[in-house]
Amino acid sequence: MQAALRPQSLESPAPATAEPLFPPQLLARLDKNGPRYTSYPTADRYHGGFGEQDYRLALQQRRAASPAEPLSLYVHIPFCESVCYYCACNKVVTRHHDRAARYLDALSREIALHVQELGQGVPVSQLHFGGGTPTFLSDEELARLMGDLRAAFHFQPDAEISVEVDPRTATPERLAYLKQLGFNRLSFGVQDFDKRVQVAVHRVQSYEDVAALMHSARALGYASVNVDLIYGLPLQTAESFARTIEQVIALRPDRIALYAYAHLPERFKPQRRIHEADLPDRATRVGLLSAAIQGFLAQGYTYIGMDHFALNTDALAIAKQRGELHRNFQGYSTQPDRDLVALGVSAIGRIGNTYSQNAKVLDEYYEAIEGGRFAVERGLTLNPDDLVRREVIMEIMCQGRVDFARIEARHGLRFGDYFSRELSQMASLAELGLVNLHPGELRVTGLGWYFVRAVAMAFDGYLRTAATGASYSRII
Repeated sequence: MQAALRPQSLESPAPATAEPLFPPQLLARLDKNGPRYTSYPTADRYHGGFGEQDYRLALQQRRAASPAEPLSLYVHIPFCESVCYYCACNKVVTRHHDRAARYLDALSREIALHVQELGQGVPVSQLHFGGGTPTFLSDEELARLMGDLRAAFHFQPDAEISVEVDPRTATPERLAYLKQLGFNRLSFGVQDFDKRVQVAVHRVQSYEDVAALMHSARALGYASVNVDLIYGLPLQTAESFARTIEQVIALRPDRIALYAYAHLPERFKPQRRIHEADLPDRATRVGLLSAAIQGFLAQGYTYIGMDHFALNTDALAIAKQRGELHRNFQGYSTQPDRDLVALGVSAIGRIGNTYSQNAKVLDEYYEAIEGGRFAVERGLTLNPDDLVRREVIMEIMCQGRVDFARIEARHGLRFGDYFSRELSQMASLAELGLVNLHPGELRVTGLGWYFVRAVAMAFDGYLRTAATGASYSRII
């Protein structure tokens, strides 16, 4: 990131007050669904015309152009012992742990396929195990998988190696073994500490158990511990969620991810077990979010942006202050904009100017990998318009500032001409207090940072031809 982008690129949100955090008239204007922009174009734009051979070509081009450039790795472990009703992840619910053996064999083959195309020992700066439930795997299985990855890639000494942990099944001994394997960051799926809410979403875990794991993680020297929360779950109330927020603050995680529940039972079958009448209404949802933001800000956390909070001393908060945030499929990151190799069923990756997603069905994933082929089911090669819009949207989402001259120099265009329609929309958002337009630049305001998705959506070329669909989550 150029030094010119580092000065106060974002105005800090106002501290907690008795005043409503979100003005009602603004909510009325922006009460809509929108993409989360972990990529642009978004995953719903990927198509089956991009396949295995396209992915191979992208890997080969990377090897020819930048073989020593560090990679990020993502490994998807789909298995869960029980289903959480709110979950929209790709998962396989089973208590038969022996099902993991074939999956690990397939991951080994998939890793080998990447080595064939990329070469041996490509440096890696970031690894994340997601799911599903990565800790569904036994100690021996996790050791085998980490061994395969370390044999294929070269992990940099300061690599971020993180894993999602289910507090219901983890133990302090398990955390110690994960640390021994090289994991240095943990993410605990908490969602809510209220017992009634936990029963309603079929995920019961005590505060005491999570607190014990947090204590162990600190003692073991993990560099960062994240806690995931969800607002908008059934039976949540202002009072119950306030208690959860207080308990989370008492745990003092380094980072907090606060996600909005998107109720899409027509797409995700487990959500059909949630009674819609039990869901908080719109006003309550907004109140839950507002109270959480103000509660965290008052206790030494920085609002990184959509979903993310970090202690003021955390690397993520420091990166925001310096204008050095980045964004990938796991959310906000301190890592530079890296190529991402994604392994496992349904995993989404990025190589060069392409995105790709593996088969979502386990049998189809197995068929491809065991046949010696990449399991890529769909993807996208970005065109020049995609590339310029991706850069603008990521500047908005990460830095809250767009330098018109920089975009013009990189893409050979006149910003005011190319984005004349979008700048007209920015004028409307400026009237709402969400952005400031200056000669040669656009800045997101402190208030606008809470609605940054709405700002980014104005530059989404695909939304011109298709209305924002119900498949996206609510902006607020």
